[in-house]
Amino acid sequence: MLREIYEQPEALAATMARYAPGGVLDANAFAAVAEALRGRQRVVIAASGSSRHAGLAGEIMLEDYAGLAVDVEYSSEYMYRSTHTLHDPGVVVISQSGETADTLAALREAKARGLATVAITNNPESSMAREADASLPTVAGREVAIPATKSFTTQLSVLYMLSLFLSRLGGRMTTHAVAAHCEQMGRLPQLLENNLEAWEHQVETIAGGLRDARTFLYLGRAIHFSIAREGALKLKESAYVQAEGLPAGELKHGPNALVSPEAPLVILATRDLTDPDSMLRYEKTLQLMRDMWKQGARIVCICSEGDEEVSNLSTFTLAVPRVDEFLLPMLEVVPLQMLAYFMAVQRGVNVDAPRNLVKAVVQE
Repeated sequence: MLREIYEQPEALAATMARYAPGGVLDANAFAAVAEALRGRQRVVIAASGSSRHAGLAGEIMLEDYAGLAVDVEYSSEYMYRSTHTLHDPGVVVISQSGETADTLAALREAKARGLATVAITNNPESSMAREADASLPTVAGREVAIPATKSFTTQLSVLYMLSLFLSRLGGRMTTHAVAAHCEQMGRLPQLLENNLEAWEHQVETIAGGLRDARTFLYLGRAIHFSIAREGALKLKESAYVQAEGLPAGELKHGPNALVSPEAPLVILATRDLTDPDSMLRYEKTLQLMRDMWKQGARIVCICSEGDEEVSNLSTFTLAVPRVDEFLLPMLEVVPLQMLAYFMAVQRGVNVDAPRNLVKAVVQE
C-alpha cells in the first residue's frame, strides 16, 4: 500500500498524458464520450466504495464546470430505483477492476433501458470497458493492495478532465480557461512528489499520537466531503477503526455528541484564495474548528500551505500545496491514505490484505 501511495505521481502523470498530452485536452480521447453524451443534460454516476467517492467529487465538477445535473447512486441500489429518477440520463460507471459485480449489473441495466453509458476503469480490457458505449481508462498500473490509492486519484483526474472537456464542448468555458486549468493540473505530479516523504514522517508521528482513539469523524464541505468519506473508508478497511465521513455543517446536528478525546476530528480546511465560494466554505469550517477547540476536541487538520490560523486550532496539522479548488482533493487525500496506513501498521494489521475484503467484489 505504501509503495502504491508513492506511485501516485507517476500514475497521475501517465493518466494526464493520455487525455491531455502536452497539457492540451485531446478531443480524440473523448470522442466516444462526446458522442454518447451528446444532447444529454443529466448524468447518473453508479459506483461502489472508493469509486463512489470519486463519483461524488465528479458530481460537483460536472455540475459546476459542465452545467450538468448529476445524481450519484450506489451501484447496488441503481437497478432497484425507479426508471424515472432522471429523464434520459447518460450513465457513468466507475470501477477500479471494471468487473465489480453490482457496478457491472448497473451498467447492463442502463443499457437495457436504452441509455448511453461511459465506463471509467483501470482496465481497458475489462467487461465494463468493453460493454459501455465509451471507455475512459485510468493509467494507474496494477494495484495490488486492497485499499485503493493510486486508482482513486487517477479516477479523480479523469473526472476532472472529462468535466473540462464537456464544459468546453458545451460552450461554458473558453479554450484559454481550459488551458489554464490543465496547466494547474499538470503541476500535481511534481507537487505530490515534493511532499510525499515529509507527509510520511509527519503522519507516522500523528498516527502514534492517535493510537488510543476509538472512532474518528472526518469532516469536509462541498467537494471535500467526498474526500472525508474516502478518508473514513480507508481507516475502516485498513486499520479496523470505526470512522464516519460527514459534511462539516452536519456535525452539530447530532454527531457532535460523539466528539471526545477518544473520538477525534479529521477536518479538511483547505482553501483556494482565488475562489470566493471556497473562501466562504473555509471561513465556516474555521468557525467550526474554533467551536470544537473550545469544546476540547482533538483535531487533525488538512490545510493549505501557510495557513497559521488553522494550525493554532489543531492538535495536528498537515499542509498541502495551494492549487485550484477542484484539484485539492487529489492532494489532500494522500495524507489521509497515509494516516490509514500507519494506523493499521501500528495496530498490527496486514494493511495489504485486510480481513473479510477482496480487491474486486465480483459476486454480490
